Amino acid sequence: MSARGMTFLHKWIANNVPETARPDVFSINELTHKLFADAKSVGIRREEIDEEVDSLYRTIVNAIMHFHP
Repeated sequence: MSARGMTFLHKWIANNVPETARPDVFSINELTHKLFADAKSVGIRREEIDEEVDSLYRTIVNAIMHFHP
């Protein structure tokens, strides 16, 4: 398990998922690609994030839905 991956994911979501994001496939795909590119740029492998969540897609959707109760 990677605490570093989980910490990065939580901080990334807080700083990069806008309140205006839509919970659609295209938006989630775009956010996911940006997440992994940003993680790679700081030396965090995709596996370090993937192993921390059951579904990254669902994690991002939940973050978006948090803004749209």
